[in-house]
Amino acid sequence: MKKIPGILTSLFYFLTFFLISSSTSAADDWVMPRTADGKPDLQGIWSNATQTPLERPAEFGTTGFLTLDQKEAQEAGWRQVIENRAQPSDPNRDAPDEGRDVGGYNNFWIDKGTDVIEINGEYRTSIIVDPDDGQIPYAENWRGKNFTAQLQAMPGVEPYDGPELRPLGERCLLAFGSSSGPPMMPVMYNNNYQIVQTSEYVMILVEMVHDVRIIPIDDEHKTGSYAKWMGDSVGHWEGDTLVVESVDLHPYQSRWGFTKNAKVTERFDLLSENKIRYSYTMDDPAVYRRPWTGELAMNRRPEGDRMYEYACHEGNYAFPGILGGARRLEAEQASKN
Repeated sequence: MKKIPGILTSLFYFLTFFLISSSTSAADDWVMPRTADGKPDLQGIWSNATQTPLERPAEFGTTGFLTLDQKEAQEAGWRQVIENRAQPSDPNRDAPDEGRDVGGYNNFWIDKGTDVIEINGEYRTSIIVDPDDGQIPYAENWRGKNFTAQLQAMPGVEPYDGPELRPLGERCLLAFGSSSGPPMMPVMYNNNYQIVQTSEYVMILVEMVHDVRIIPIDDEHKTGSYAKWMGDSVGHWEGDTLVVESVDLHPYQSRWGFTKNAKVTERFDLLSENKIRYSYTMDDPAVYRRPWTGELAMNRRPEGDRMYEYACHEGNYAFPGILGGARRLEAEQASKN
């Protein structure tokens, strides 16, 4: 009987070794799928949904990674917030105060995911990985001056004077935020992308506002013509990494601010059957003190999932209501004068 604890201990270590070895073996046995021309096969439907913020919270300083305990605590906190926001509204609540922003969506429509970004077993504290502090390195006095903000700040111009002064998502021209890309960033819902490849092109269908990026491979930029929605993108392969360089981005698409000299470089690395490491570098010396880089995990959607049409303007009464409300306020003000 005295030998039983020793036997149990030996059995425990054997099972632990077996499980670790089996897991490592399964990872080592994965063979990267390739297209007919030998390139990594990135095709499928992927999601970049995450609660991990773009810029690193101040509490983490230059710490780029979470411990497992920190990661699990963060995700549990996010799940609790989602659960709280999903509770039914009180039908007897008072009307909101005048001028208060009551929001545009309830929690049913929001799908930011509940996971921290995980790449190669590391849990990220921010999407930005360079510089070390996880912050956008804006040039002095630039912050907030994207193109729409510059238009609205012109003398005699009000934010609701016309449709061209409203954000692109409001106008159903491109996805909200920078979901369309480049860079392709997660927003509050519809964070899905479908990739289709040939030897000459890579197509990325963006679920939000049904934007489509058609990226020629080993081609030349069509510079000198005009700025394009989602830029003039050209791809090439560096080993097993798809590299996409984009220039001539339309100024209205200036999410964080950029000029006509802005360049976005994206990299797609297939890390496993179900994960792409998507990284991007923003470079514009007039806006940023130095180039900066972010990384996201694009996770494969379950087999059988599909993307549905995002009919942005179907039943969209908000936009004419926004402008109509502004005209009503102007008329009321004029009648007082």
